Amino acid sequence: MLAQAEILALVNYQSKPDQTLKREGLAIIDLDFNSENFGKIVKDIPLPTDLVAHHIFYNKDVTKAYVASLGSNPLQVIDMTKQPYELKTISVPECQVAEDLVFSGDKKRWYVTCMGSSNVIMGDAQTDKQIKVIAAAKTATSKKFISHPHGIGINDEINRIVIANTVHPTDFSDADETVTIITARSGKILSTHKMSEKASPSGSAPVEAVFLPKSNPVRLYINTMFGNTLWTGVWNSMSQNFSFSQVFDFNSLKQGVPLEIYFNHKLDKMYITTASPGYLNIFNIKNPAKPVLEKSVATAEGSHHVVFSPDERYAFVQNNLLNLPNMSDGSITVVDLQKSTVKMTIDTFKNQGLNPNSIVMMPKWYHDNAH
Repeated sequence: MLAQAEILALVNYQSKPDQTLKREGLAIIDLDFNSENFGKIVKDIPLPTDLVAHHIFYNKDVTKAYVASLGSNPLQVIDMTKQPYELKTISVPECQVAEDLVFSGDKKRWYVTCMGSSNVIMGDAQTDKQIKVIAAAKTATSKKFISHPHGIGINDEINRIVIANTVHPTDFSDADETVTIITARSGKILSTHKMSEKASPSGSAPVEAVFLPKSNPVRLYINTMFGNTLWTGVWNSMSQNFSFSQVFDFNSLKQGVPLEIYFNHKLDKMYITTASPGYLNIFNIKNPAKPVLEKSVATAEGSHHVVFSPDERYAFVQNNLLNLPNMSDGSITVVDLQKSTVKMTIDTFKNQGLNPNSIVMMPKWYHDNAH
């Protein structure tokens, strides 16, 4: 049994491209500064090397962890209440290159974006059986479509899901510039909306779409991976639609590839990672319509996912994006959020020739950003 005094995180990793012996696995790492095992792997679960496990998502009860993968078996699930942990494959035959998952507030459904097959799979969150395939091909005249979806956000209050249409997963071609709105319960595709102020096709590649919890009116934020911009969408209850506008330009900071979006529990701070050259950006969102950048903390190439200490004093930034050149440092940067400075770097994976692909806290220390 894992020691209860530790603060533990779950990391999925794979070998760096220059490694002859290929490895892939799930590692439980200790993030308690007061532990003798700080920064060390306390449990290692090997995975098939053709899986390319990419993201980890918990269900609403934090009893199951879903692993979205870029290779074989695009969606798997772990029962976190039983040890030893075991991955079980979920049958989603129409899904290729699984990316992000969200869960309905009533705990009945999950939705996974499939970047390679340009569709979204709706599933039963209790039985993990596929319910529906949501798809609409992109054509020269189509006004509503799904194209290489990556990010996905859900808001149960307004029965809407927002999908970020990104790029082709193998060669980053066919970069889109839109988000797609669908109804959550039925999966009906309603509309697409451009996320760029430049002429089409801008190739801005929206990558994440995240709702701000408890916001009134309902609001979400969208990052464009190639446009290097932050957008917001505000729900209009009269028109039953969103109004979108650009609220920040990372090009002004000479930063590129903005990725993940997080909020603190007071919902007055927003944290955004950029992978090139690698930063954690801290925004004040007391006025959510106008995020104000407070500090950009240099981390390492490929800054991607973040977890926070239970007291929200520290952020642990995982530095690797898809093993890409100049975006795959392999370290975990510890940022002191009170001082807005780097406290230290954890090179546990990097020193073994490994790249961490994502990081989440283990269930006991996991904080659900949906509040």
